Amino acid sequence: MILKSIIFIHILAATIWTGGHLILSIGILPKAMRNRDFRIIEQFESRFEPIGLPALLILILTGTYITTVYTPDIFMFNWQDHFTRHILLKYGLLIITLILAIHARFYLIPKKALRPLSVHIILVTIIAILFVLLGFSARSGGIL
Repeated sequence: MILKSIIFIHILAATIWTGGHLILSIGILPKAMRNRDFRIIEQFESRFEPIGLPALLILILTGTYITTVYTPDIFMFNWQDHFTRHILLKYGLLIITLILAIHARFYLIPKKALRPLSVHIILVTIIAILFVLLGFSARSGGIL
């Protein structure tokens, strides 16, 4: 029962993270680009960060726990194992997400570089969707 509860919390956090980035990419970013107005992104981020960043932290924590259950010997890097393959791919996406976030936070946002930030936003959104796809694939028996 504990594992199922943690998986549910993980899915809920993924919904917040991915949904927020879809709203940003599809609903907010086009208007900011059309108006060339960085403040539109800042306004969204100021409302999303208080729930988005905790959701990301919850994803990392619950994902780490789920990893210990499904792939206790993940560091064997056995790509033939169904869960190991999916989880390693998810960790790879997490590293890319963190690199993009750090780059955006410390370089693009202080410069108010809207066009490069828009590329980051789209990439993080695509990665968030890939996270969901990989989670679905792992739980459904695999599409990978």
